[in-house]
Amino acid sequence: MIPVVCVMEWILHNKHYTREVKMSVVVVVIGVGVCTVTDVKVNAKGFVCACVAVLSTSLQQISIGSLQKKYSIGSFELLSKTAPIQALSLLLLGPFVDYYLNGKFISNYKWSSGAILFILLSCSLAVFCNVSQYLCIGRFSAVSFQVLGHMKTVCVLTLGWLLFDSELTFKNIMGMMIAVIGMVIYSWAMEVGKQSTSKITSHTKNSLTEEEIRLLKEGVENTPVKDIELGESKA
Repeated sequence: MIPVVCVMEWILHNKHYTREVKMSVVVVVIGVGVCTVTDVKVNAKGFVCACVAVLSTSLQQISIGSLQKKYSIGSFELLSKTAPIQALSLLLLGPFVDYYLNGKFISNYKWSSGAILFILLSCSLAVFCNVSQYLCIGRFSAVSFQVLGHMKTVCVLTLGWLLFDSELTFKNIMGMMIAVIGMVIYSWAMEVGKQSTSKITSHTKNSLTEEEIRLLKEGVENTPVKDIELGESKA
């Protein structure tokens, strides 16, 4: 997700990243890959779904930030406008996508109280996830949201080991450490970028002010003095 978001922001908005940010992104991607990727098996359906998911999610997250900046609207206002459209699209396309992947329609599913409870819980958590997404992207950027979002991966692996006795190998631990180091580097790189930008802006403002003063002085000095008739005072 992170490299795709970076490339799409560069293509769509001509956004450039510093060398430090690129380096931190590479470190995060390597860390997440080490701690999560195990056996890789590729098939046509999975490959198509993965490509569509990554591209559409990247475009959606970039659009969130650009729309908030373009129209100067808040996160909750934008979410209230886009959530009904997303829900309607899921209701219309979701059953057919399920049938394509599983060969069964959702109407054939046998409902139970436990299934309904976990569906409601999943929907509730999805609402909070969407709110945090809109807030984070509106405040920072889509790349920052993706980098910080991988902290969730580290928490999932750690809580799975603590609560459910899932296996946590040395490879997982090393991957999580690399990912956290990449997040720290990313935070440092963004802070350095902000400081350099503020210095350039401040220098530009000061230069413009000095230039304006210089032009004003030259204008006053080069202005020809007009003849002034002095009135004579009467005794």
